[in-house]
Amino acid sequence: MIRLSGAVPLAIVVLVVAGCGGGHRAEPPGTTSATAPPASRPVRRTPAHSTVARPFAPTAVWNLRLPDDAALDPRSHELVRAFVADIARQRKAAIGPWIQTTNSSSPVYTVPRGQRRVPVVLDVREAYGRTLRRAFRSVPLPSTARPAQGPDRHLTLLQPATDSMWEFWHLRRENGRWRAAWGGAMRNVSTNPGYFTRGSWPGGEPYWGATATSLPLIAGLIRISELERGRIDHALAIAIPNARAKAAAWPAQRTDGTLSAPVALPEGARLRLDPKLDIAALDLPPAVRAIAVAAQRYGLIVRDKTLHATGFFAEDPTPSGRNPYPRLFGGRTPGELLARFPWEHLQLVKMRLRAS
Repeated sequence: MIRLSGAVPLAIVVLVVAGCGGGHRAEPPGTTSATAPPASRPVRRTPAHSTVARPFAPTAVWNLRLPDDAALDPRSHELVRAFVADIARQRKAAIGPWIQTTNSSSPVYTVPRGQRRVPVVLDVREAYGRTLRRAFRSVPLPSTARPAQGPDRHLTLLQPATDSMWEFWHLRRENGRWRAAWGGAMRNVSTNPGYFTRGSWPGGEPYWGATATSLPLIAGLIRISELERGRIDHALAIAIPNARAKAAAWPAQRTDGTLSAPVALPEGARLRLDPKLDIAALDLPPAVRAIAVAAQRYGLIVRDKTLHATGFFAEDPTPSGRNPYPRLFGGRTPGELLARFPWEHLQLVKMRLRAS
């Protein structure tokens, strides 16, 4: 049982196969699985292609550059120290940190105005899903679209001509029909503050969205085109093993954290690299340098928990018909790359906490 938007109960528990031991793990909507190196899969070419345009308003939390003198949380040193210690634990166990690419991230399908529309059946039949069922009745989802591999089966759909976006959790085709367990829809994406609100869609709710925080899948997603040009001009989404219970930090609209430890980060927390850090002097691999510069200028926002390891999210390459990550990562694994990231120089930006 998790609680959405403060008071709306959501009784959906999905059993997914755990990464080790063949057991099972219960996860609520929006949780993700940042795992140790996933098996590569061939990508299938489709007629839809991703776009480099940044979503959301220029003043949205994802797009607004942090000032060098941004206020830090009073407990920044304490919480970052615990976070960095956990990164060390993950490295010692060889489970992370990681960058999700062809598994447990999200492909981004960009479709034209005339894309044929189809219904996506929402599994939720309770009253709280009524308006989302309505939003999913007519979706410009290509028949060739493929959700990400992994337990969450995420997919992001953009239609620039209508400034609209849809995202899905547990998307699949059954008997020729699209179905999803949850998700969200958003109009006026270019002016949205970067999270789901009641104004995001007629009948919209803050608890919409395929993630555990109602922060959109495309928010903080590392795009292939950004790594190719070596520059990321927005905050980055991260997932951590677990998060603080009963509290979310803005911009998170909800949380599925279960930790009571006083040093646990809440979902929505925003970390940044010390603005005084000379990243150029660190001689980082190109992909890590782009991530580090974005972390220094815009920050890292905790979007999900994984029950496993800390992870970034890079665009699933399925729509492009190619897998560029071996080249973009210089033949290194994401774990090898992130071993070079200057985790010890992170700071915690002052948080606005809310009960959740």
